[in-house]
Amino acid sequence: MLELLLCSLLTVFPDYLFRRYAQGRRLGREITLYTVWYELRWGITACLLLTVSLITVIFYYHPSTKNVTAIFRTVSILPEATGRVAEVFVGLNSKVEAGDALFRLDSSAQEAAHETAQRAIDEATAAMAVARTELAAADGLIQQAQGAYQQALDELATRQELLRRKADVSVREVERLQITADGRKGALDAAIANKSTIEIKLSSLLPAQKASAEAALAQAQVEIDKTLVRAGVAGTVQQFVLRPGDIVNTMIRPAGILVPEEAGRVNLVAGFGQIEAQVMKKGMIAEATCIGKPFTIIPMVVTDVQDVIAAGQLRASDQLIDVQQIAKGGSLTVFLQPLYAGALDGIPPGSSCIANAYTNNHDALAAKDIGTGKWLFLHMVDTVAVVHAMIIRMQALMLPVQTLVLGGH
Repeated sequence: MLELLLCSLLTVFPDYLFRRYAQGRRLGREITLYTVWYELRWGITACLLLTVSLITVIFYYHPSTKNVTAIFRTVSILPEATGRVAEVFVGLNSKVEAGDALFRLDSSAQEAAHETAQRAIDEATAAMAVARTELAAADGLIQQAQGAYQQALDELATRQELLRRKADVSVREVERLQITADGRKGALDAAIANKSTIEIKLSSLLPAQKASAEAALAQAQVEIDKTLVRAGVAGTVQQFVLRPGDIVNTMIRPAGILVPEEAGRVNLVAGFGQIEAQVMKKGMIAEATCIGKPFTIIPMVVTDVQDVIAAGQLRASDQLIDVQQIAKGGSLTVFLQPLYAGALDGIPPGSSCIANAYTNNHDALAAKDIGTGKWLFLHMVDTVAVVHAMIIRMQALMLPVQTLVLGGH
């Protein structure tokens, strides 16, 4: 309607002035309801053509959309394991900080495993003490075996010397002493080997067993810590109706939802028509008005333009997909960020909004090699942006009326 009124001032109104003052035709006489088309046909035709052209230029180079939302992400409150709730520390709509405890699951099994691992550590420590005692005993056995072996060697050497001097010593007795010395040598080697075994047990086996028990203790402590569920980020707890005794399942039944503090308060996500894909660029200036904050125009800037249309996505399955089933019109996803900090304050996350984006040809107009026709056209494109700016301000004024009065609320 605004475009039609503007165009009529440039076409119909001059045509009427010409008919009135140049041809002497007056309203109510020569120009009536039945003759208005014939008398003002040139102005009316030009008005329609100019209006259609103006609307096309405005909506193409300065696109508008009502598909704008302050999208926010929620965090599911889930433990890392299924269990029964033992304690609940917060209530519905509670404000929490990162790291605050939300609820605790029953940890009887985990505490039993923790106690078992602690006992295994104590057992390994005691075994190391026993091994040290056995090591001292092994040293005594080695000294005893060395003395017996040395005594057998001395007796053998004495008998061999007497046998060499042809004394009253039999060969059989010398052989018996040799066998005795060999046996005591074996006992000495066994004592030394036993000491080595105890040393290896004390230096390698028992410390490894203790380290394994300590690792099991640490794992048991981790499992106990998992039973205490904490908030990962600061925010508000929603749909949190847990009570002691409830079963929480990581796959089926979450405990609730945590809405982060900054959720939906950083940017807006808009869905523009696909025809604006060549116009929408990163860095474009935009404006938005939200139903959650009426009578307010929020200056925005385009921070990113999604380079794919979500409606055409395909996921592999066991059935062939007909293109007709997925070739539905989708929108071009655009991310808008406020130009000034705090511009989105007071707008509830998830609010519906209206947004305009404006094409800026300042750099193209500043180029030295630009032609006259292109210069005039780009100037016209930038100028008609004021029409769209007026429209979004009218929408900001009418939005509460449409919602509360005309919408039946």
